[in-house]
Order: sequence, then structure tokens, then C-alpha cells
Amino acid sequence: MSRILVTGGAGFIGSTLVDRLISEGHTVVIIDNLVSGKRDYLNSQAKFYELDICAPEISTVFETEKPEIVYHLAAQIDVRISVDNPVLDNQINVLGSRNILENCRLFGVKKFIFTSTGGAIYGEAAEIPTTEAAPTYPLSPYGIHKLTAEKYANFYHKVYGLDYTVLRFANVYGPRQYKGGEAGVVSIFIERAVSEKECVINGDGLQTRDYVYVDDVVTALAKAKDVSYPGEINIGTAQEINILTVVTAIKSALGSVFNPAFGPAKPGEQRRSCLSYALAHKILGWEPTIDINEGIKRTIEWTKKITF
Repeated sequence: MSRILVTGGAGFIGSTLVDRLISEGHTVVIIDNLVSGKRDYLNSQAKFYELDICAPEISTVFETEKPEIVYHLAAQIDVRISVDNPVLDNQINVLGSRNILENCRLFGVKKFIFTSTGGAIYGEAAEIPTTEAAPTYPLSPYGIHKLTAEKYANFYHKVYGLDYTVLRFANVYGPRQYKGGEAGVVSIFIERAVSEKECVINGDGLQTRDYVYVDDVVTALAKAKDVSYPGEINIGTAQEINILTVVTAIKSALGSVFNPAFGPAKPGEQRRSCLSYALAHKILGWEPTIDINEGIKRTIEWTKKITF
């Protein structure tokens, strides 16, 4: 069993990962500033530090806890915020990531696993489903800064010998997403539908995404610690689904009718996104197991238990 540090471990994906790692018998330490993460999501068996990833005190955590493996999930994850405030996005997603990487180097971490974005990093890809070999031309500061952090991880590998793996996620959804403050379209629409509030589709609703369920993502993360692969791996379903189809699936699962309104398309949002998982299958032995209809049903069940 390993000593593992998880940044963003009070967030949607991070807290689900922490639960999995603890169930496997690992010793887990969490760093989270609780800006989007929730104290309610913290696993009581993990040691928690309420810190920003840019803080110099991060070094004290590494020195005290001596992690062997680091999962870096803490991030500014809203594309629209990155467009409105690219300086803030750069500070968190580039400089914060570099701070974590530098402490990995200083304190002899054996493996660094970085969660990046396949949904935003390729831009308007010509290849659908998109493979890791596709050109990276992000259409938002968020995508640009995630790509920059990937390059920093490669730098620390080439120059200092830090073993690392990057997982490029498609659009992750599932329980804990809305309440954790990291809401994507599936969780936003489910929450509003359950609460009988108006849903607004930005654009015509025909824009597509690759929706991957959080438990499948966490399985990929858990597998990544056990391989040596200094490079990027897509984590998606290879299924291209438009927003209108998501709405139909939510209606079907709820057994009720809600009719979304339509608003203008948002700047910085791409038209199509869908990832191949062939490399993930080859390197990690991973493939998605939860389809969009089952995932939406599970997310609705969780949402109904939450008081908004």
C-alpha cells in the first residue's frame, strides 16, 4: 500500500477518488482550499489540509506526509471563467500545478498523475473520436493552461526523472458534481429539472460532447498509479452525444416533462468533442462501463436526496 496525496480531494472527482483509494487500503492525504470542494465530501479516514495549491505551505505538507504518489486534481475548471479571467486561470492551473510539481521533485515523489482535459485541449478536432495524436489547439484559456501544465509535467520527467501520467478527461458527470460547485451541463440540467426550474440551452443544442461517468473515471485514475507511462491518455467513451439527447434522457429517467429554453451560444465553447479510449484500453486495461442513460439515472437518484 502507498502514501498518496490528492489535491482537490474535497471536490467532485477528487473525493470519489479518495474514497476508492482508501477502500483499497492506501494512506491518503488531501489538499483542498474548499473554494469549490465541500467539507461534507471529505473522507474521515484521510488527513486534510485546507490549503491553496499556490501556497508556499504546500512544501510543509510534502515534508511532513512524504507522499509516494501524487494525484493533482485541484484546478479552476470553468471554461467561461477562464475566458473572462485568464490571469486567474493561469495562476491556478499553471502556477499552482508547477508548485505541486516542484514539491514532487524536492521531496522525491515516485509518481505524479495529472488530470487534464480532453474536452477542451484539442479544440475543434478534425478527428472524431479524437486520439492523443491529434493536434492540440485549445479554444479557451482553460484548455491552453491545462496543456501548459502537461508540458511542465513532461519537463519535470525529462529533466528531473519524475514519473508521470496525464489523463485527459472527456466531460465527467455524476453524483457530487452539482453540490461540489463543479457543475457540467448534465448535473445542472438534472438539478434544475428535479427542482422544476427553467433549463437554458446555450446555442441550438446540437453541440456534442463525450459524457463519461465519474466512477469510470476514478477507475482509470486508480489504474494509472500502477503503470509507468510518461504521456497523455484520453479517458472518454468514444460516443458523441448532443445536448438535446441529454435532455431527452433526463426526461425519460425522470418520467416527467421539462422544456428547456434556448439562449445564445457562449464564447470559447467548441462545437464537437469526443475522445477515443483505445490507448486507455491498451495502457490501463480500461474501458467505460456506464452508459449515459444509466449514469443519468444514478445522478438523478443522488440529486433527489440533496436539499438545494
